Amino acid sequence: MIIVLVEVVVAAGAVEKVRPALRTMEEASRKEPGCVGYAFSVDVNDPAKVRVTERWRSIEDLRAHMRMPHMAEFQRAVATLEPTSLDIKAYEVAREVELGV
Repeated sequence: MIIVLVEVVVAAGAVEKVRPALRTMEEASRKEPGCVGYAFSVDVNDPAKVRVTERWRSIEDLRAHMRMPHMAEFQRAVATLEPTSLDIKAYEVAREVELGV
């Protein structure tokens, strides 16, 4: 499994300008082959900070996702916000463990 964690910082209040693009991206990505989970969230203490959490069955599925038309459309929308920070990390996970909480 591939886990992708993204953190984007934009101007305060700017997220509202692209909320429809976020919704579209989330819905389209969840329908892609190999998508195990895909979600946007806004930091409760810093509304200028947006996170994306993605889970993909394989790196090939993630690469296919990066070539999707909705990805290009989403990238254009986010670029209009002129992010001040962008951090993307991907992890290959060998196995999932239960926390037992």
